[in-house]
Amino acid sequence: MAGRLNRMGHRGELIAEFAGTAVLILFGAGVVAQVVAGGLGDHDSIAWAWGIGVMLGVYVAGRTTGAHLNPAVTLGFALFRGFPWPKVLPYVVAQTAGAFLAALIVRWNYTEILTMFDPGHTIKTQIVFSTLPGNGTLPVGLWGGLRDQIIGTAILLFVIFALSDTANMAPSANMGPFVIGLLIVGIGMSFGADAGYAINPARDFGPRLASFLTGYGGAWRDQYGDLYFWVPIVGPLIGGVIGAGLYQACIARYLPQGEDRDTVKPSD
Repeated sequence: MAGRLNRMGHRGELIAEFAGTAVLILFGAGVVAQVVAGGLGDHDSIAWAWGIGVMLGVYVAGRTTGAHLNPAVTLGFALFRGFPWPKVLPYVVAQTAGAFLAALIVRWNYTEILTMFDPGHTIKTQIVFSTLPGNGTLPVGLWGGLRDQIIGTAILLFVIFALSDTANMAPSANMGPFVIGLLIVGIGMSFGADAGYAINPARDFGPRLASFLTGYGGAWRDQYGDLYFWVPIVGPLIGGVIGAGLYQACIARYLPQGEDRDTVKPSD
């Protein structure tokens, strides 16, 4: 009986990660399709909608799993917060599958507008689904994109670790997703130009695969013809470990623990 309950609980966690990541992509890829192909909105629309998507995805999955929604987050929590290693790969698969399905829905829903704007399904609208160095137009190459993804994801994990650390000034449970959404908006507005702030391997690979299977033959390459799909996978995984590790080394180790934290005053 206990084993059956454990299996059901694990299944529920995977469903939550799947659904939360799908919500994230529905809003994120949807807004890029609307802005790029439909001409409605601008960069700020994209930044805010991605932030809202993350916030709502975290609200969907938060009670069940803590809402990782990102392999870089899952890896960081496994390395530094005791998340069980046997769950890492299933979580990553669920996150990627959720992103894949959501991207298929966006691709289907925007079929007419994408075809009108970009009949050949080229790099002009590939950016709806996956990232490109310099967002496909600015003078940034493959290695610049990798640098950007490492830095952006390091920032993401550093702040997420702070926001989820009860020994620090973590927001109350129902406000956590809202603040994380603002974090995504901030990253998009300040680190979005070099590589489209994927900062999430599932967010990029799942939709990239969906676009490839629905007519985007060049989905795996960037505007220079370089094989680029690995950059938003490797970069966030490296950056996530760096950001999480820096938080643990520079902040967490100096925080009061247990009852002590309730008695330490700011002046101390």
